[in-house]
Amino acid sequence: MCALCREGLRGFDDAHCFGAYGGTLRSLIHLFKYGGVKPLAGHLARLLRDAIPADRRFDAVVPIPLYWWKHWERGFNQSELLAREIGRHRGIPTVNAMRRLRATSTQAGLSRSARRRNVAGAFAVKNRHAVAGKRILLVDDVMTTGATASAGGAALKAAGALSVTLLTVARVDRRIAWTPASGADFLRAT
Repeated sequence: MCALCREGLRGFDDAHCFGAYGGTLRSLIHLFKYGGVKPLAGHLARLLRDAIPADRRFDAVVPIPLYWWKHWERGFNQSELLAREIGRHRGIPTVNAMRRLRATSTQAGLSRSARRRNVAGAFAVKNRHAVAGKRILLVDDVMTTGATASAGGAALKAAGALSVTLLTVARVDRRIAWTPASGADFLRAT
């Protein structure tokens, strides 16, 4: 059993990320997501492409949706911009297959169990035919506990998705103490 499954995350089958959420990578994600620097989508998507195993095949790329109000407030969905870049590069259709049914509290500062409760039942699939029997690449910017992706993946699987693979730019690992220099080191290597 995989470590994520032992933690109760059963909405996705596999997870890949580019790097750890810290240093320069964290700063880039914040500029993109909260600063509205949308051109960073191309750069971050190039990092994402390196995280996808070359031999894996997918039928559709699906972004984690924002609640309509958050989308309106921010002006864009960062996950959708990343998903579109990945889809274009891999020749896979990007499908806005899900919608967020309700506003959820920000996940920052919530415990693992509170995060799961916060997003439980928050997603629904808009069109079952878009995902039924397909291998889905689910895209988000950051994975902390995996609760959001697990809830989204569970909705996709309930609609008949064959498999769900999560792809994020970064993953939070609370076991690692990050300094600004450590984040810059792995970005220089790309």
